[in-house]
Amino acid sequence: MEVPAQAAPAATQGQIPIDAIVRGRYQPRMEFPEDSLAELAASIKAQGLMQPVVVRPKAQGGYELVAGERRWRAAQMAGLTQIPAVVKEVSDEQASAMALIENIQREDLNPLEEAAALHRLREEFELTQQQVADSVGKSRVAVANLLRLLNLAPRVRQMLSQGDLEMGHARALLSLEAHVQEEVAVQVSRKGLSVRQTEGLVRRLLKGPSAANNPGAARPDADTRQLEREITDRIGAPVSITHNAQGRGQLVIRYSSLDELDGILRHLKP
Repeated sequence: MEVPAQAAPAATQGQIPIDAIVRGRYQPRMEFPEDSLAELAASIKAQGLMQPVVVRPKAQGGYELVAGERRWRAAQMAGLTQIPAVVKEVSDEQASAMALIENIQREDLNPLEEAAALHRLREEFELTQQQVADSVGKSRVAVANLLRLLNLAPRVRQMLSQGDLEMGHARALLSLEAHVQEEVAVQVSRKGLSVRQTEGLVRRLLKGPSAANNPGAARPDADTRQLEREITDRIGAPVSITHNAQGRGQLVIRYSSLDELDGILRHLKP
């Protein structure tokens, strides 16, 4: 299936009844803090709504919100009965991409909300990771890294959403089994470990007792760890490098789907 068309759809602008608008089905944000909405509502009462929302007509009448749900909610709190809106005829694919792009540009989404929205865009419209990346203006590597967050254990996802972990911590934990992820995540949060410290801890856990039984194994130095990070960021998949004192070793690339593998292979081609 093709990526949503890039040509701008025809649009009209005007005032429409606020109660004629329903929430967009592709809105990626799950939370709208009341204190933030109250501040915006107070501003709207004092200054009016400066930026219109974007809606699309519904077949059965009325409008579906495409972008601007926070403004729409705050306008309701402010008691507005009419709201400035841009009305566009857009497809489901375009509506999904527009809602996601608006929130990405405002940096309002937490990583898991963004990952879930990208996953829905990919699955619902049968897009590849590259097509998803093109439609929202991100690199394929960035999309791959976000989608991998959905493989985290439930408790780790919750900690990431709440801000107890950073995305870098979560990416490091993905190499571990689910029950180990949760144990290590709690430890990372409690001790306030940095991303690099977490990566080192995960690396030691993955080696397990085998490292102790191999006296010829060399401990990863700072240069090796830096190289792992650079390759991981370049191809969008976790990489580990091990070598012995003689310089022989292996580079392991992990992937979670054939689509992700296909993207990795494209990056490795000259």
